[in-house]
Amino acid sequence: MKKNVGLVDRVARIVAGLALMALAATGQVGAWGWLGAVVLATGVFSFCGLYTVLGINTCPIDKSAKKA
Repeated sequence: MKKNVGLVDRVARIVAGLALMALAATGQVGAWGWLGAVVLATGVFSFCGLYTVLGINTCPIDKSAKKA
């Protein structure tokens, strides 16, 4: 899996995922709040399958890898 989630995006996903799961655990939102686990996982692993399908990449470009 090639990383396609940048730092700011990662932090936002981790915070949002933890918040959704906390809200679900305390009963403030329905069972859908446990989908925060998916959001959390995409932040932790820096990979989003939907980004791949849509051709989105929020990671900075590594200029050293582009040398030819």
